[in-house]
Amino acid sequence: MKRILAIETSCDETGVALWDDASGLVAHELFSQVALHAHYGGVVPELASRDHVRRLPLLVARALTQARWTPADVDLVAYTAGPGLAGALLVGAAFAESWAFARGVPTMPIHHLEGHLLSPLMAAPDLAFPFVALLVSGGHTQLLWVEGVGRYRLLGETIDDAAGEAFDKTAKILGLGYPGGPQLAKLAEQGDATRYALPRPLMQSSEIAFSFSGLKTAVALAAETIGDDPQAKADLAASFQAAVIDVLVAKTVRSVEMTGARRLVAAGGVTANAQLRARLAAELEALGCSVVFPPPQWCTDNGAMIAHAAAQRVRLGFPVKTDYRVMIHPRWPLPL
Repeated sequence: MKRILAIETSCDETGVALWDDASGLVAHELFSQVALHAHYGGVVPELASRDHVRRLPLLVARALTQARWTPADVDLVAYTAGPGLAGALLVGAAFAESWAFARGVPTMPIHHLEGHLLSPLMAAPDLAFPFVALLVSGGHTQLLWVEGVGRYRLLGETIDDAAGEAFDKTAKILGLGYPGGPQLAKLAEQGDATRYALPRPLMQSSEIAFSFSGLKTAVALAAETIGDDPQAKADLAASFQAAVIDVLVAKTVRSVEMTGARRLVAAGGVTANAQLRARLAAELEALGCSVVFPPPQWCTDNGAMIAHAAAQRVRLGFPVKTDYRVMIHPRWPLPL
């Protein structure tokens, strides 16, 4: 199984990638549904599913052309089986299993978060295990102890909103467009992060856990006082972002100190945030812990991370599927 076709359809990006065991990533295609969902201020699951149906055949064909492969060159089809939107996952899984069945090749369902967790290794393939991993995205905020591929221990996670979800909800409170997180981060660049004294939930607790719902409520209350003042809005965005980063960095530092880790991997959509990257790198490297991030293009959902995760599992002898049953897990915890 030297050549892998990978499919990612967990939410609102349709991702396709081709991976060769000898040369790594050879082609990838990604279509974002941002324009489709912008009118509604968030992802509409049914529209997302239908758009995956439209995009997948074209993106697979384009990736094969880009790599100069034919369908007969594919030895394995990997796909995101969860977690994610049930309908979106079902489209990708059904396509992958039927495409593989028609060509008599095996399949491999991949955990979406494992794809994110291992994605920094695409840029740093020699990174040694074990390490602490910070997974921070729209749906998940977790710290894990990673001993190897498929060997994960949960250190702590959010008890309510994920960090990315808090970014998006706060952006909506501030009247920003969709997707909210990147727009809030851009607005925060113009603001004074010290103007609003927002809470840092659980930051002083020794427990490795996150909570962002109270912070979101504090922002909503503060937003009622700013009216149409654009500078106040920028200051509130900056104050919110600083509060989230303070909590993420504090809990990550605590995890590194607790485990004695010498390496940290940070992955997921929120790790594209430049301020978070700078703070993590500065504070952890001061502790003698190196920090590895995925390149920004691999922070959001994409097929390349699914192809890479599948390649790692194949290399280590993890089993593949040959029954072609569609497998999805909309709620699928990590560790596996």
